[in-house]
Amino acid sequence: MRKTFLAIALLLAASCHDEAVSNKYCSLPAQFSFSPVNSISQLYTSCESQGEWCSIILSGSRFYFTKANGSQGMANQTALAGYTGFYMGLAGFLVGLPNMPEVGSDMPIVTCYDLACRNCYDQYTVARRLELQEAGRAYCGRCQRTYDLNNMGQVSQGSAGQPLYRYRVYYGNNTLSINNR
Repeated sequence: MRKTFLAIALLLAASCHDEAVSNKYCSLPAQFSFSPVNSISQLYTSCESQGEWCSIILSGSRFYFTKANGSQGMANQTALAGYTGFYMGLAGFLVGLPNMPEVGSDMPIVTCYDLACRNCYDQYTVARRLELQEAGRAYCGRCQRTYDLNNMGQVSQGSAGQPLYRYRVYYGNNTLSINNR
């Protein structure tokens, strides 16, 4: 009887762990790829330096990569991007290398969040863009929440709420690829 109970308890613990991992990422469509990353200093610094973040938005036919200090890089949308397609999430992306690893990891990995305030979107279906701030923070002027990008996108100031929407991201070989499809 004890062995059966122990087996069931282990099975439940494993299934909860799998559910927690699958719930880490949202199911909203996101698809973006950029190479060479080192051609845009704002993006390169955010992918290589702990605690550094940049936003990525599409405006007209250009992608803009902006740091919290206002420095900005730009790249034209290429014909290849037009053919392969891209989805910029709700409002664009926040990409960076957190200043500490997630629980259970040995080292931080490049992370990507949606640039929209999740709580405003969930509550009012408003895709309000966040303002990237120094020290890995993102602020929503509508609901007055501040999110900590270095702590899994959790609300750090303002009324309690859900963490930011997070997307799957790959960074390697001088390529950044965000793909949540």
